[in-house]
Amino acid sequence: MDSQGLQAGAGLLMRRASVLPAALLAIVGLTGWLRPSMAADVAQLPPVVVYAPSPCLSCIDWADHLRKHGFVVTMEERLQSDMPRIKRWLSVPSGFESVHTARVAGYFIEGHVPAEDVLLLLQEKPHARGLAVPGLPGGAPGRESYNPVCDTACTILDNAGQERDIKREAFNTYLVGPDGRTSVYARH
Repeated sequence: MDSQGLQAGAGLLMRRASVLPAALLAIVGLTGWLRPSMAADVAQLPPVVVYAPSPCLSCIDWADHLRKHGFVVTMEERLQSDMPRIKRWLSVPSGFESVHTARVAGYFIEGHVPAEDVLLLLQEKPHARGLAVPGLPGGAPGRESYNPVCDTACTILDNAGQERDIKREAFNTYLVGPDGRTSVYARH
C-alpha cells in the first residue's frame, strides 16, 4: 500500500475510533490516536430518552446496546396507541418509522440505530432532525438475540428445522434533514 493509502486508512480509523467508548479504546490501545477533545466527548455523552411500547423486548435490548456504548438511557414505556403521537411530535417521517423512538441532544433516533451512528451524529452535529432505521431489520442492535416473545410483533424468527435462527438483514441508517429529506448515513 502506498503512503496515500496508508494516510487515508489512518484518517478513516481516526474518524471511526473517535466514536468508540473510551473504555474500549483504552483496551485496544487507541486512546493515544485520539485528539484529547474526542476522548472527552465520549466521556460526556448526553442522556438518551427512549419512548417504547410496553412490553417490547427488542426495544429494551436496543437501550442496553446504547448503555454498553457509554450512554445513560431512560426508558419511558408508552401504550402502543401513544407512539404515533410521539413520532409526530418529534417529526419522524412516516415512511421511516419503527417501534421505538428516542431523543438525544435535540435529535430523534428512530428504531434500531447502531450506537456508533449515534456517536458519529453527536460528533459531527449536522443540521438535521435525526437518524432512522426504518422497520425491524434482523441483526440490527437490539435485534440480534433476545427472548423470542414480544407482544408488539417485533420479533422475526426463522422456524425452519428444529432451531430458531434470527435472520441477519442488510440495513441502512438514514439521516433525516430539517426539510424531511433523507440520505443514507451508514450502511450495515
